[in-house]
Amino acid sequence: MAKTSKEKLLIGAHTSAAGGVHKALLHGQRIGATTIQFFTSNQRQWAGKPISDEELERWNKAKEETGLKELMTHASYLMNLGAPNPENLVKSRKALVDEIERCHQLELSYMNFHPGAALTDSVETCLDRIIESLLEVEKLCCGGPTRLLLEATAGQGSTVGHEFAHLDYIIKGVEKKIPIGVCIDTCHIFAAGYDIRNKQAWDATLKEFNDVVGLKHLYALHVNDSKFPLGKKRDRHASLGEGEIGIEGFKAMMQHPDLRELPKYLETPNPEIWPEEIQQLRDYAD
Repeated sequence: MAKTSKEKLLIGAHTSAAGGVHKALLHGQRIGATTIQFFTSNQRQWAGKPISDEELERWNKAKEETGLKELMTHASYLMNLGAPNPENLVKSRKALVDEIERCHQLELSYMNFHPGAALTDSVETCLDRIIESLLEVEKLCCGGPTRLLLEATAGQGSTVGHEFAHLDYIIKGVEKKIPIGVCIDTCHIFAAGYDIRNKQAWDATLKEFNDVVGLKHLYALHVNDSKFPLGKKRDRHASLGEGEIGIEGFKAMMQHPDLRELPKYLETPNPEIWPEEIQQLRDYAD
């Protein structure tokens, strides 16, 4: 398969939807993005409003005008599909349904979400409850184009998803029922102990991912440097080259045949330099 030209590689950022979801597309266009991630509703609140007909019309117009592709939403940070507390579990499952419905309205490619946190339970119990939560939306998932992506986590606190085996366990539990996949966050996997600071490190980490999960399940990347060293399980993003991963890691990422063509979304802490960071990544591609 022929390589995509550097200019058309899918590189963007998590852009602001303040004022309407279509604004996230326009923000992406302004910073030179070819793809974006955004929130379809306030990620700090349980209840999200449906997309109105007027908003959907503005979205579709902006989508056509900007030409952005492989669009992805990030589900609410409040959502814990493995919550041991029954009330929080019900709220989380309702939030999942609402998010998928908005994704289908907007015809998004991906819905990225944090798998969950064990809190007072064992990891296995939490993973089983996440699988149960996902299987509840089987019919809904089949009614639209959106694939659900498990975000690889940093391993802070009681969160699950920081080991490739966790992701594999969930995928095996749902893959025959719903469209599922993985989004690797570079800061998160580095914090979780997977080295990606150069080509050799990426090769080893991707071999392990392929052996455990399978590269066929990897659909997207969040691109962030890490403020903390390898394996510290601290989720603190840094601008590219200003953290512990370093520039060589991102050059290797952009040139790696298993990663080059995947959509990539910056979540680095300084939006003012996103245009430069997007171009920087583009320039690294071979």
